[in-house]
Amino acid sequence: MTSNVPTSLQKGIQALKKALKTVPGSPGVYRMLSERQEVLYVGKAKNLKKRVTSYTHWMKLPNRIQRMVGETRSLEIITTHTEAEALLLEANLIKKFKTRYNVLLRDDKSFPYIRISKDHPFPQISRYRGARKKDAINFGPFASVTAVNDALISLQKAFLLRSCSDSIFSNRTRPCLLYHIKRCSAPCVGKIKESEYAHLVEETSSFLSGKSRQIQENLSRKMHSASKDQAYEKAAAIRDRIKALTRLQTHQTIHIPNLRDADIVAAYATEGSICIQIFFYRNGSNYGNRAYFPRHTEGLSLEDVLGSFLAQFYAANEIPKHICVSHVPTDKPLLVEALSQKAEKSIELTKPSRGTKVTLIQSAIKNAQEALLRHLSENATQHKHLKDLAKQFELDRVPKRIEVYDNSHIQGAQAYGAMIVIDREGFCKKAYRKFKFKEDFAKGDDYSMMREVLTRRFKRGQLEHDKGNGDWPDLVLIDGGAGHLSVVQSVFADLGLSDVALAAIAKGPERNAGRETFHLPGKTPFQLPPNTPLLHFLQRIRDEAHRFAIGTHRAGRIKAIRKSIIDDIPGIGAKRKRDLLRHFGSAQDVARAGLKDLQAAPGIHKGLAEKIYFHFHPS
Repeated sequence: MTSNVPTSLQKGIQALKKALKTVPGSPGVYRMLSERQEVLYVGKAKNLKKRVTSYTHWMKLPNRIQRMVGETRSLEIITTHTEAEALLLEANLIKKFKTRYNVLLRDDKSFPYIRISKDHPFPQISRYRGARKKDAINFGPFASVTAVNDALISLQKAFLLRSCSDSIFSNRTRPCLLYHIKRCSAPCVGKIKESEYAHLVEETSSFLSGKSRQIQENLSRKMHSASKDQAYEKAAAIRDRIKALTRLQTHQTIHIPNLRDADIVAAYATEGSICIQIFFYRNGSNYGNRAYFPRHTEGLSLEDVLGSFLAQFYAANEIPKHICVSHVPTDKPLLVEALSQKAEKSIELTKPSRGTKVTLIQSAIKNAQEALLRHLSENATQHKHLKDLAKQFELDRVPKRIEVYDNSHIQGAQAYGAMIVIDREGFCKKAYRKFKFKEDFAKGDDYSMMREVLTRRFKRGQLEHDKGNGDWPDLVLIDGGAGHLSVVQSVFADLGLSDVALAAIAKGPERNAGRETFHLPGKTPFQLPPNTPLLHFLQRIRDEAHRFAIGTHRAGRIKAIRKSIIDDIPGIGAKRKRDLLRHFGSAQDVARAGLKDLQAAPGIHKGLAEKIYFHFHPS
């Protein structure tokens, strides 16, 4: 009866019971919503009615779920054909809404690949991050950009493929530096035939596909043959290529021939925190590893967390044929079915019990343990800094989220605003934001820029209910002095904001580090003692905001400088622009071309040729 239900749960249970009247007994996904329509939790079920009913039996629920039910005011459902479809949809919705009561995979950044293009007579090898396209061959994923860059340098030395863009390639008149340091065969100026280059591309693909021994044996035979014919320069060049391949294989640390495409996933827990370590093996080689620290894992077993992690991780990443785990995830059969459905191939998910894979799992667990201990130590230091900051700035509570703002421009031109975010785990780079101003500000009017940035950010935050989804700051720190602080105070007054603390950090005389002055609303400006941990912490986050602002401004300025006159022609996209540059050689030659010359260019029909011609010859 309702009278037995704690007061904190009554409204939530009433809302669920009301929703149950229309909830079907089919597979699907449900979303629990708060009074502000914030998505609190996303769940999947084989039978939606039974699952939602279980939340009304409040005495059987753990404390964490009781809190969630207490905040629930309405329920939304989406039915699916199968439970496996529901699992995939659940993972995508958790990622979209970043719910407070689901296990969250914090770092969802995509992984870099090595890419060999297929849409050019002389394919380019490059680092690539993004959607997998059919106009290229991709090898990976690699755990880090550093791993990809190291591999690319070795591959360039071994196979001499070009790394320049198509536009640079089409405009070269002499070999670049990479040719002279033996990292490119200079196809741009005809130093190698197309058939010979195609053979190098084939060798590169074969090597990256795991046929490294065969490639090295072929090169070794060619080297000995050249040496026998007294072609010593050729033999030395092949020797250098073999050395580059050997160096590349050495960087891949462990080579396991019988483990083609697999991910090794291990979990370790201590002090209420969990680390999940994942190692990537492709074509028998180790492509690196990455550690994850899922949030909202209180009261959950490693098996539960691992199951949620795998569903969310593979919702956005390539799924290998084999997944080896340290713990059997909850609902393993359902997870395997869902992953196989998404990958469109049969997926094997196993916990090894013997052989080489057990050794790999043990190594991954050890890495997870070490990473978690480092993570906890860093978080303890971060929390101390935040606690000291709250005391020094007389805040009501230790801040969970700090936003720092800065501007960058050259006398008002190419002006950008920047926002960085610090939370209890450090810099939250995926939450960084940049603001491009629509007009140049006279003489670099910093006050007007700051007003626009703060107005845009907090107006949008109010519309999107950032306060409810955890994206609302406890403290806003401005890179500036009393004037900047006054501007921000007026913005907050106009928007009716009173729950965000404000502070400004002004550079010391002659911009000396260590002599910064801090401005707080209604208080006398002050300085912190030099060489104190709190001062260094504030300097570090101020410098990070400065770095991000300058980097954003610099990138925008370079983009403006590099903008081509072709970009202003309506109907000309990236592909046609590339075709025009490849055909004519430069943007200026496109502008000078006659109507018939334009019609002769690939992919340019008569109507488009006239549009291009009259764009440059309006009279």
